[in-house]
Amino acid sequence: MSDGKTGLQLRSLIKSSGELEISLLEVPTPEPADDEVVVRIEAAPINPSDLGLLVGAADMSTAKASGTKEAPVVTAKVPDGAMRAMGARIDQSLPVGNEGAGVVIKTGSSEAAKALMGKTVAMIGGAMYAQYRTLKARDCQVLPEGTSAAEGASWFVNPLTALGMTETMRREGHKALVHTAAASNLGQMLNKICIKDGIPLVNIVRSKEQAEILHKFGAKYVVDSSVPSFLDDLTNALVETGATIAFDAIGGGRLAGDILNCMEIAINKTAKEYSRYGSSVHKQVYVYGGLDVRPIELPRGFGMAWGVGGWLLTPFLQKIGPADVGRLRQRVVSELKTTFASHYTKVVSLQETLDPANIAVYAKRATGEKFLINPNK
Repeated sequence: MSDGKTGLQLRSLIKSSGELEISLLEVPTPEPADDEVVVRIEAAPINPSDLGLLVGAADMSTAKASGTKEAPVVTAKVPDGAMRAMGARIDQSLPVGNEGAGVVIKTGSSEAAKALMGKTVAMIGGAMYAQYRTLKARDCQVLPEGTSAAEGASWFVNPLTALGMTETMRREGHKALVHTAAASNLGQMLNKICIKDGIPLVNIVRSKEQAEILHKFGAKYVVDSSVPSFLDDLTNALVETGATIAFDAIGGGRLAGDILNCMEIAINKTAKEYSRYGSSVHKQVYVYGGLDVRPIELPRGFGMAWGVGGWLLTPFLQKIGPADVGRLRQRVVSELKTTFASHYTKVVSLQETLDPANIAVYAKRATGEKFLINPNK
């Protein structure tokens, strides 16, 4: 166990030669400034949003392990066609991990920092796949008494993304929403929020097993994109809910276009008069993930009142401002063990994170395979 002056940190490097290298470095822990604290990290989740930085566009089927048990190194090839998209990070060794939780072991001199001494806190701010992290006191959220670091580690990305979706829905004048890859950890949270807040939610999943996961949560509208009746099932759910906004984790292929077309059909079923330009009701799909890296196809049958755009949590939070962010954060903390509880299939050390057998599982981004890193395990 380190003394806290230095600690291991996981780094991801894409070399100009077209190779990804993931390794562990011993780095000094910066002394805290007045408004900062040092946290011993005990839990950090591997989210899909972390994988983009961790493995980049590398082909992980080519992954090879070397180094020692204490200091493993993983390398993999980045396909030539994908190197252009990686341009901004070539030959830079980057720390990984968006969020985490742990215990404050040292503080700066400000009252806000000193008040956190010894507390278990959740954190946001990158470089969380490390044994220690020095960061501003304001980027820490004190966890309620009796909450472990593991229970609080996923307090930010998934909970605030799910709340951000319902908040966006309300702000843009929609009354119900659609979510894809809906059996994910985030999708389960979104169902709990919508059930609690009385928001109709149409869940799109890719298998009968995923549908069953959501039905157990009490989800009312679950449609399976793998069955022949998918488009009819989706249209019927849209007629019943009136959903005109969707959040899409898939990104590529025809799904966004299918959702818009089904929304248009659903709206026209209750329309009072025909318009050759399609309905005047605005239909919106926000793409927030990239599980399918193919281009987005939009077979046009949905009139002229529509939009497809990107949606990311951080810009959304910047747009709504500190007061509303504070309100959303407070809700997450008060419902951390209920609405926003996360479930993990495996807890791994930093070294085990670099085990190719583990990478093969978590890099698949499969539903029900969420890993938690304990850097001080």
